[in-house]
Amino acid sequence: MSEEQKKSGYPEVKPGMTVRVHQKIKEKNVKGEDKERVQVFEGMVLAQKHGAEVGSTITVRKVSGGIGVEKIFPLNSPNIENIEIIKKARVRRSKLGFLRSYKKRLREKKIA
Repeated sequence: MSEEQKKSGYPEVKPGMTVRVHQKIKEKNVKGEDKERVQVFEGMVLAQKHGAEVGSTITVRKVSGGIGVEKIFPLNSPNIENIEIIKKARVRRSKLGFLRSYKKRLREKKIA
């Protein structure tokens, strides 16, 4: 485990990985009471920006109902509860923007 992982508490996330990001969301119900829940967003990491800085982010993309959805998650946000790594794909780029229009599948290996 590297020093970066110890600080953030998350595993080292790299482009090409399929991850599950658990994000806390605060909502108000009909009565106006605050309610907090955890929303899970599962998709492939397209980019990881700003390395080990405080403002580092990851871009995660999934296809939901035939429509591509991308979210940018700040890694040091208190709203990010957990990041699970599901699969790793072999990629040769640091930014995978070409996957937005790429029709073939990447070669992946599952992680137990």
